[in-house]
Amino acid sequence: MEWELIQAMLIIIGIDIVLGGDNAIVIALASRNLPEKQRNKAILFGTGLAIIVRVLLTAVALYLLHIPFLRLIGGVLLIYIAIKLLTEEEEEPDIKASDSLLSAIKTIVFADIVMGFDNVLAIAGASHDNILLVAMGLLVSVPIIIWGSKIILRLMERFPSLVYIGAGILAYTAAEMILEERRLRIFFEQFDSLQYVMPLVTIFLVIAWGYRNNNPASQA
Repeated sequence: MEWELIQAMLIIIGIDIVLGGDNAIVIALASRNLPEKQRNKAILFGTGLAIIVRVLLTAVALYLLHIPFLRLIGGVLLIYIAIKLLTEEEEEPDIKASDSLLSAIKTIVFADIVMGFDNVLAIAGASHDNILLVAMGLLVSVPIIIWGSKIILRLMERFPSLVYIGAGILAYTAAEMILEERRLRIFFEQFDSLQYVMPLVTIFLVIAWGYRNNNPASQA
């Protein structure tokens, strides 16, 4: 496997883990009132359907990104999502516990669709039009999110810098999306250095913005 494919795969997995914490919370909340056996089924089937739906949504996003200037718009929006990840406190999702298996599965899938927009956009930008990478990345990262969510959340609480790393991944993906905008390709080809400079500058600006907002003393 070529290094570019491996790099894209690692970025997709990183995006899923960074943005997937809420999904693990939703699964836990939606299935907490079920008996243990049904709870395991709800997690298995709900997550499986959520993966299928997310792959389909990402495929649609990949198609839409071929529309002129949508990669540029998507890149700018992803920069906003990266900044939001750093500067806004996470809110607990309002998910009611379900008493039936089918209801819990529906809740998990629907919540994933509603809350998964940032994931879909970021993954579409990182996949370079390769839907197979999207599917493989989700298959690897979703089990990590489900079974390792508590560990991931504790690590992020203990080491806040991990959130900055996640935001940096999103910023890098955003810059790559903008650089891949076909209508601006002539401009970017005239300045080859932008291929290297723009991702670095975008990462720096996002992290600096987030750090400045999270540390008011640094503004003095």
